[in-house]
Amino acid sequence: MNRIKQIIEHADTKRGRLFDLSIQFLIVLNLIAFAVETLPGLSPGWKRLLKAFEIFSVAVFTIEYVLRLAVADRKLRFATSFFGIIDLLAILPFYLSLGIDLRSVRAFRLLRLFRIFKLARYSRAIQRFHRALLIAKEEIILFICLAAIVLYLSAVGIYHFEHEAQPKIFTSVFHSLWWAVASLTTVGYGDIYPITTGGRIFTFFVLLIGLGVVSVPAGLVASALSRAREMEDDEITASKLVG
Repeated sequence: MNRIKQIIEHADTKRGRLFDLSIQFLIVLNLIAFAVETLPGLSPGWKRLLKAFEIFSVAVFTIEYVLRLAVADRKLRFATSFFGIIDLLAILPFYLSLGIDLRSVRAFRLLRLFRIFKLARYSRAIQRFHRALLIAKEEIILFICLAAIVLYLSAVGIYHFEHEAQPKIFTSVFHSLWWAVASLTTVGYGDIYPITTGGRIFTFFVLLIGLGVVSVPAGLVASALSRAREMEDDEITASKLVG
């Protein structure tokens, strides 16, 4: 069991790297197969091949999940962790569909796309990004709250300026939220725009604020990524000294 744990949990060994690359390759093939299934006019032969590949993939992912659960020091913690839940969701749709005709439920089939999140386990960069989000969690939450307030005030403001001129478009504050989202994120689809002088001046200031809405979280994450990289380098250095 210790040998299996070394292969599954340690990618710094030859067998560990081979295991990780094999699972990553299988995940990518699953994403391609999912897209192929949507092609119209697939022959019965292709459908049988895709079905067989799905069964094979589920078998491999199931074995992987069982082994990870078996070698985990704290099994309940693994089962309820992010990657534990993702591993379970990657195989759950197949087993739930046994004996139940769920082919017409497209949303259920989309659960198979959770397999793409399994790739996060095998990417050190993604793990570093996850650590960066944890580092900047409080600042990001504060920014989201402030952005929500600005979004609401923008919708109220444009409603005040444009409601009388365009009552069918800016019917209420809720209808104005779409304009506020498009403007604050600097997307600006152009489907809704102000025609009054006051509305245009207000839009100018909203667009200036929108630049901050886009740049501030990017700066927070970039700073946190730098700190996460430093922490990772310190951990590697410490492990080498211990070794």
